[in-house]
Amino acid sequence: MVVIKPKGSTYFSLGIIVVALLAGLILILRDFAYKGSFGFWFYLIAATLITLVLLMLLVKMLAGFRFITAGRDQIIIKMPLRGFHKAYPVTDILAWEEEVVLANKKEFKQLTVAFADQQSISVSNHEHEAYSDLVKYLIKKAPKQRIKSKKA
Repeated sequence: MVVIKPKGSTYFSLGIIVVALLAGLILILRDFAYKGSFGFWFYLIAATLITLVLLMLLVKMLAGFRFITAGRDQIIIKMPLRGFHKAYPVTDILAWEEEVVLANKKEFKQLTVAFADQQSISVSNHEHEAYSDLVKYLIKKAPKQRIKSKKA
């Protein structure tokens, strides 16, 4: 049984960035309300940009929060924040592909699995634990569905 879950360190780092952006937004709005040190357009643009970045980061964190269990000839996907829970037999895998990108002398890997009901999941080695175990499981259980990709 292989359990793929989000890395705690990744979510901790992203959480610190969210807190820093939120603190910056609060300080800008507080400065606007009490002092007005800058022009109105500065506050309008700064608050809008910080809010957009904050929302995009939160959506990325929440959308990527999932648990995947592979074993007993099935893959179980749990997304607790969406209330989604589904078990797929290995025979429902249409295709899977592992992409490898070399950047700054580090290897970034992303695994994409497509299922028969038009759903797909993506897992990366930097955001999820037990990534390599899932790849080994798929190589063992679904070798014919593998799509060979070139290294980028």
